[in-house]
Amino acid sequence: MGYSRQQFYDIRRNYQTFGSEGLVDKLPGPRGPHPNRVSEEIEAAILEHSLAFPTHGPELALRGIQVSSTGVRGVWGRHDLLTRHERLLRLERATREQKIELTEDQVRHLEHFSPEFRERHIEVHHTGELVAVDTFFVGTLKGVGKVYLQSVIDCFSRYA
Repeated sequence: MGYSRQQFYDIRRNYQTFGSEGLVDKLPGPRGPHPNRVSEEIEAAILEHSLAFPTHGPELALRGIQVSSTGVRGVWGRHDLLTRHERLLRLERATREQKIELTEDQVRHLEHFSPEFRERHIEVHHTGELVAVDTFFVGTLKGVGKVYLQSVIDCFSRYA
């Protein structure tokens, strides 16, 4: 590995000026957050809107917030909310943790997205009060014939 004459003098000048810190490679680009990043207030409004309406796209002009769709996608990317699936998972986590009141639109989207959310109304007070039974076709085995699997789950203790 060799250095050109100009690189040698640049390295020597950096060492003489800044010491050993001058030998560390400096990456190009802005230091800290990007200069075109949206403000904290707009980012909070975007996150609040995506929690209230997880299936909406990145258009927020109707709420009086002037931000481009790429700005919204940038905020979503920093918070791992780029897909509708991730935003719905965030809404489901928020309802589980905070016990917030859901609108009819939010309930409809969550029920479409997650069958477990749809069946959230089961309340069981003791073992054996409610048992879930399911039978499904596994396949056909040579010499045996059709094979079915029957599963039984106690809804109170969650034992199968």
